[in-house]
Amino acid sequence: MYRLSIILLSLVAVPAHASELAPTLGQTGSIIGIICLAMFVISYGFVMTEEFTGLRKSKPVIMASGFIWILAAYLAIQNGYGREEIRGRLMHDLMNYAELLLFLLVSMTYTNAMTERNVFEVLRSWLSKKHFSYRQLFWITGVIAFFLSSFANNMTTALLVGAVVMAFADKNAKSFVNLSFINIVVAANAGGAFSPFGDITTLMVWQSGHVAFVEFFRLFVPALLNFAVPALCMQFFVPNSLPPAKKQEEKVLLKTGAKRITAFFILTIVFAILGEHYLFIPPFMGMMVGLSFLMMLSYHFSVSNAFEGHYDIFNCVRDSEWDTLLFFFGVVFAVGGLQFIGYLDLMSHTLYIDMGPTKANVTLGILSSVIDNIPVMFSVLSMHPEMNVAQWQLITLTTGVGGSLLSVGSAAGVALMGQGKGFYTFMGHLKWMPVILLGYIVSIYVHFILNG
Repeated sequence: MYRLSIILLSLVAVPAHASELAPTLGQTGSIIGIICLAMFVISYGFVMTEEFTGLRKSKPVIMASGFIWILAAYLAIQNGYGREEIRGRLMHDLMNYAELLLFLLVSMTYTNAMTERNVFEVLRSWLSKKHFSYRQLFWITGVIAFFLSSFANNMTTALLVGAVVMAFADKNAKSFVNLSFINIVVAANAGGAFSPFGDITTLMVWQSGHVAFVEFFRLFVPALLNFAVPALCMQFFVPNSLPPAKKQEEKVLLKTGAKRITAFFILTIVFAILGEHYLFIPPFMGMMVGLSFLMMLSYHFSVSNAFEGHYDIFNCVRDSEWDTLLFFFGVVFAVGGLQFIGYLDLMSHTLYIDMGPTKANVTLGILSSVIDNIPVMFSVLSMHPEMNVAQWQLITLTTGVGGSLLSVGSAAGVALMGQGKGFYTFMGHLKWMPVILLGYIVSIYVHFILNG
């Protein structure tokens, strides 16, 4: 058994020198290099049109990543690279993806478990029963989205809080729904920018070690202003009247175990933070320990007959956003292949040397309103530009909130366009882009005042 274990480890182990990545190919002008870049652009075109084509975003990106690496490996062999250099690059990308996958899988599983136990539905029901005016609901849902997205992803936050808004939707409340949805998108993206757990991009920056855990919270005031500035402008166009009374809906209660699951989620986050800070363990390990808590609680529920029927926590794992998780796979490996060819070196020189880090980071934030912030941030991390902490905080902020400029610029906006058909549209969001851009500019300006 011992020898068998050694043999298995030798088969899957990364070569000892794999951490020393082979130099890039420098073939950005070659026909194969241009074809690889074109495949990535075309695949991302399909991602941007997912709403209209119905083609899930993971499918074209995974296909593109596979073909990019096939061509990149062929190009590497033609330039004298061997097995170890090519595998070293691939295993480096695999390590980056594995850390991201495990962290997000635990987070999504906990979110699904709390959703299934009615944690978020109770909040929606409570708000809908209070006699708030449309304008009060505009602010309440925005503030909830801002803080909720600091530990839940922006798409989940947008859908949960959007359900509250849709509870008051009728033909006389179109402006309220449209403006509230814009507000939720801005709030969800801004709230995720100041917390390592709030967005994929902040998680990536934290795990890369460029910004320490506590240093993210220096972005709280800039992120808050990014949300508050457009909200203050839009509130005057939200009716201040009361929604029409609706028939009393059935009372929603927390299901058995809801409080314990929520408490374990908080404990899991604490484990991830303390493990990274004091023991230098990557955050995904703390999250996996937290997942074991949830698994053992699930087992307790099953053997104690706490629920009617069988309760299986793996149903929550199954219901995770696998399209999103596989999309990240495609992004990580496609960008990794393009980096191997040499495109990120070229991009890094153009942005961070010719333009300078501040202009580059602000520009990339605006670019993330068209291209998802995840490949933008992963590209920046792969470039390894020389920047101080304030500049790393800036790129975290700009890529996090830049997607609010357009309704298709973030997962939150795309999700709400589906949820609020007839109420929230691309053009309805675009009309308010100037005030959202004002919030974007104010947040950057305040960041430099506060953080240098």
